Amino acid sequence: MTATSQAGPPQPAETVTLDVRGLWKVFGPHPERVAGTPLAELSRAELKERTGCVAAVRDVSFAVRRGEVFVVMGLSGSGKSTLVRCLTRLVEPTAGEVRLDGRDIREAGDKQLRELRRHRFAMVFQHFGLLPHRRVLDNIAYGLEIQGQGRPDRYRRATEMLDLVGLAGYGESYPDQLSGGMQQRVGLARALAVDPEVMFFDEPFSALDPLIRRDMQNEVVRLHHEVGKTMIFITHDLSEALKLGDRILIMRDGEIVQIGTPDEVVGAPADDYVREFVRDVPRADVLTLRWIMRPPGDGDALDGPELGPSVVIKDAVRTVLRADRPVRVVADGELLGLVGSAEMLEVIAG
Repeated sequence: MTATSQAGPPQPAETVTLDVRGLWKVFGPHPERVAGTPLAELSRAELKERTGCVAAVRDVSFAVRRGEVFVVMGLSGSGKSTLVRCLTRLVEPTAGEVRLDGRDIREAGDKQLRELRRHRFAMVFQHFGLLPHRRVLDNIAYGLEIQGQGRPDRYRRATEMLDLVGLAGYGESYPDQLSGGMQQRVGLARALAVDPEVMFFDEPFSALDPLIRRDMQNEVVRLHHEVGKTMIFITHDLSEALKLGDRILIMRDGEIVQIGTPDEVVGAPADDYVREFVRDVPRADVLTLRWIMRPPGDGDALDGPELGPSVVIKDAVRTVLRADRPVRVVADGELLGLVGSAEMLEVIAG
């Protein structure tokens, strides 16, 4: 299966922030002899034996919409972290294009690249990377200091971000006085302070305790609703991907296996690899009514309650089971289908 076959339909140019085209990253001697050649069709072991190279990212293409939370997930070794580093050129791609608002950042010189990282990109890592000898407020303001902003302006902005992430009153503390979750909030505030166009998250919560991790996931959801940033989020955790992602890209051995919305990934897995990933996901928690609605039939009452096709099944259970007529699934005034207790109970029981 090729990456381009899973890249999804073309997006209108004005809605795309980051457009990735035919991206490769090959580690080893003479990587250019591998990217895009028949050698790349070899298994990872065969390629390593014959060339000494490892193809970590293989012909990956996708587009991220403005304001979208785009999740890249896969198991260890799938290439997801290398991919996000290629997008920011922390790792130099072997071939392909990474277009930010239509301009290929692979063509950027050192000065332009520094400006991109200072003003338009921000990254949040698993290891918080806070400066231990600086106060929380100084850590948040650090990116603004690098930009050359004056002290009053950067501290004013840092204080605003401190409030935004729920750490008001902790500006004078030092990182080692904070819990892991609080330190990661400082990392979020630091990334937001520079008002980036795109935020990159590389498994930022994987080292946190489960309860703190859940809180931080909720924090990302809340912040996205408030600030609307384009976010690219790397994770190996399916539940995290389903919770955060507007769309999910699943990788295996450096290639794209599937791109889709959470309900598409769960409801229509592309192959056995994805099917195994989503096997234990409660379908009612992810799928929407459009997945279980049926066409109206003769004798069906068409005056039941009305719900939209994007309503998640678990949120519609009470309405459907309490109604004495099938629920009408309606969008823009058009009747798309019906959902009754039989359809609802089948997916819940399944």
